[in-house]
Amino acid sequence: MILLKQDDKQSLGDSFIRLVEIMDELREKCPWDNKQTIQTLRSMTIEETYELADAISMESWPSIAEELGDLMLHLVFYARISKEQGQYNLTEIIAGICKKLIDRHPHIYGDTAQLGLDTVQNADDVKKNWEKIKLKEGKKSVLSGLPAALPSLVKSMRIQEKVKQVGFEWDHREQVWDKVQEELAELSEAVESADTSAMEEELGDVIFSLVNYARFLGLDAENALERTNRKFIDRFTRMESEAAAAGKSLHAMNLEEMDAMWNRIKKQK
Repeated sequence: MILLKQDDKQSLGDSFIRLVEIMDELREKCPWDNKQTIQTLRSMTIEETYELADAISMESWPSIAEELGDLMLHLVFYARISKEQGQYNLTEIIAGICKKLIDRHPHIYGDTAQLGLDTVQNADDVKKNWEKIKLKEGKKSVLSGLPAALPSLVKSMRIQEKVKQVGFEWDHREQVWDKVQEELAELSEAVESADTSAMEEELGDVIFSLVNYARFLGLDAENALERTNRKFIDRFTRMESEAAAAGKSLHAMNLEEMDAMWNRIKKQK
């Protein structure tokens, strides 16, 4: 285990305490900070989380550091409001997560055999034990705890990862690809029927199967789609710039002209 040197521990402690002190001062003296509630902060926290996700996608370490600081402020903010409401304080929150981490890592802090858990050889074993421990803690389902508001693509990935831990998993990626083909055929049938509800259902099945296939390829479907989004945005904005430079407007161009421009830009990389 990597331990902080004493000087680093002191510096870390001083920095965190200073953040808490600033939060207390803002809550007491700043009209804007004083009026915030857990509900008013909620949307801002979501926005900050997505800003961190953007920074991670770009692998911009300065931006990651800044966004981590913003999120840390929000966590301290929620803890302060909770304390005011007589619910729990920051010390209790930190103690709670420390206990959870220790309880769910018995291969480090305990005895897996004594708890009836698998011996840990790799990261997959850790995740399997994690899910078993959650069930021992009283969770009714392996899928318990999935946030309802989680973006659908990410939720699909998390669902598949969770059920994998209890063995509900294909053996080979070829089987998953066959499932994708099967779902595509069912989508085609639904389109032929012109049944909107059936089309939506089958499209969802296709996407879910593709997410599963991505997982078997060792890819992150969310990252793959975001990469495509960014690529499309880049190429389309270059189309707009190229058209403007030629004194044209995309609105005045037909699809064939735009497609030719798109393919030319695509070759430029």
